[in-house]
Amino acid sequence: MEEQSKEQAPENGRQGRQPQIDISTAKDKEEKKDHGQKGHVHEEGESEGHEHGGIFGKNTELVYALLCGALLATGWGLSFVSGISPTVSLVLYIIAYYFGGYYTAKEAVQTIAKGGFEIDFLMLVAAIGAGILGEWLEGALLLFLFSLGHALEHFAMEKARKSIAALTDLAPPTALVVRDGKETEVRIEELRLGETIIVKPNSKIPADGVVIKGEGSVNQAPITGESVPVDKRPVDDPAKDYSAEKTIKPEHRVFAGTINGGSVLEIKVIKEAKDSTISRLIKMVNEVEKQKSPTQMFTDRFERYFVPSVLVLVTLLCFAFLVIDEPFSKSFYRAMSVLVAASPCALAISTPSAVLSGVARAARGGVLIKGGRPLEDLGELTAIAFDKTGTLTEGKPKLTNVFPLNGIGEQELLQIVVSVEKRSDHPLAEAIVKGAMEKNKDLSVPEATNVKGITGRGVQADVAGELIYIGNKALFEDQGKGSIPKDIRDQVSHLEKDGHTSMLVKRKDTFIGIISLMDTPRKEAQQVLQELQTLGIRKMIMLTGDNQQVAEAVAKQIGVTEAWGNLMPEDKVSSVQKLDQSEKKVAMVGDGVNDAPAMAKSTVGIAMGAAGSDVALETADIALMGDKLETLPFAIGLSRKSRGIIKQNLWISLGIVAVLIPLTISGIASIGPAVVVHEGSTLLVVINALRLLAYKNKVKA
Repeated sequence: MEEQSKEQAPENGRQGRQPQIDISTAKDKEEKKDHGQKGHVHEEGESEGHEHGGIFGKNTELVYALLCGALLATGWGLSFVSGISPTVSLVLYIIAYYFGGYYTAKEAVQTIAKGGFEIDFLMLVAAIGAGILGEWLEGALLLFLFSLGHALEHFAMEKARKSIAALTDLAPPTALVVRDGKETEVRIEELRLGETIIVKPNSKIPADGVVIKGEGSVNQAPITGESVPVDKRPVDDPAKDYSAEKTIKPEHRVFAGTINGGSVLEIKVIKEAKDSTISRLIKMVNEVEKQKSPTQMFTDRFERYFVPSVLVLVTLLCFAFLVIDEPFSKSFYRAMSVLVAASPCALAISTPSAVLSGVARAARGGVLIKGGRPLEDLGELTAIAFDKTGTLTEGKPKLTNVFPLNGIGEQELLQIVVSVEKRSDHPLAEAIVKGAMEKNKDLSVPEATNVKGITGRGVQADVAGELIYIGNKALFEDQGKGSIPKDIRDQVSHLEKDGHTSMLVKRKDTFIGIISLMDTPRKEAQQVLQELQTLGIRKMIMLTGDNQQVAEAVAKQIGVTEAWGNLMPEDKVSSVQKLDQSEKKVAMVGDGVNDAPAMAKSTVGIAMGAAGSDVALETADIALMGDKLETLPFAIGLSRKSRGIIKQNLWISLGIVAVLIPLTISGIASIGPAVVVHEGSTLLVVINALRLLAYKNKVKA
């Protein structure tokens, strides 16, 4: 199923065809710059951005706008100089029309060719109308301010895009690969699976892989947002093929674009450049602009009806002279003023600019938000469902308690337990041994013999000539093992009530100890849940397959509002659906693999530790790239801020239109003031949106 989803993603994904990602060398990028400035680009699968190139490169539109302004100012100034013919000013205004209207006309024609009418068309009609009336000065002013507003708008939006595009520069263009015993520098696109690359100190890692030689720390902040470098060490079996391995320990795995510390690392490539985590991240972020938020879909619907309505109103106003006593020129001038006032430029850009800025800021913080819909929905949540294992807890059992009994010392008890568990294949054995060695690093362990697992019960072995049993209560309740004393049974029951998995240790006929393990809560879990509560999350439900007693014990430690235990994967789906009905909007936080069905049913699916996980990146609406629960409050806080700014922008843009239309119809405002206010509001909403790029998590629990 996973392979199928990978193959179908480009064609059958949520947003259709995925764009090709350029992972080129710096030289290639420079060459492309020479040929890429072809004006207004709307390739299939790309965003609806405007790349305006020309004789002045990427800044051509801005230069044209400034030339328009210079010609306008010169013509206006000369009109006050006696002895200079008014024709000179007129010629300058007409030339200003060309520079101010070039890109406006270009976009209007392209839009009309597709069967639509947009803001550029309205502005062009207004400017032509002013020229027909002989108001060349006001027409040139309109085109100057509109083209300047557009140019500055594109400049501001490009700033947000560059914050995302910077991801493409994370991975170095070349890698030092070992081929035929020699070190050769090759482009990262030429790396093959299984090849060994050498990463020098303080340099970027060029490919996803596993460490096979060398130890050191790696700064993973560019990918996962982790502020502290992560220690890396070699895998146990360097010859193994790890390209299809689903669970690689963090201390072995490295990602393209991360930064090596002070040691030389030899890394085995497990992902081609086009499939690396950074490449997949870039592809998905590029898809963001095509996924419209609910507010953006509303504004699109609004514009679809509003623009034709404006054209009808303007047409009617042109014939006002038939109803009221005024010349046609005055009616026509008023109509053109209304046309300018009613053009929803600010409305069109208000939501996309905020969404793009919010997503860019999230990406810098190690959070991938796949578009406007999840960005807005995240900020409206009142309930969050969490998977327990690996999300609210560490995901692996730890030795929590060692209780010696009947006169034996703790060190002796640990020696016996470790000697047996070292030879056991029980899933908990590794955790017991690791925990015991952490408690006592100098522990000398005797040799255990005749080790025998007892299915579902425990293990038995001979240690120093004595028979040892280690297991759960059921092991000792079997006939022939002897009954468990009441005080020991009560102690075990108390531990299990608190969520611990307990095991009894018996030597011959005497119980010599109790050990317990637990999948311990993440250190940050309690703090994170408090922050979420501060943000207004009313319900925080923990979903787990563990029994209800264990679930409630963990819930008590970390502070979730409810704990639902004994759940199969399909039960988690039902639980999310139940929450969705009562709370309207609910998020599901999990690992993106076994929690994928529940994520799909939630309003917003959030994957933990998505870096390197193909399934998590594909199934989740939001991916926390690092295995860091503390980035969740940051993402929700950013979403709340984004929604607030989107609402502000809507009020600004709609408010300006609502005020200007009556003023221009009544004749109080002419084209000049209407243009100034209109374009000022457009820049205001863009600048307001760009504030998201500087967002800082200020949640205090």
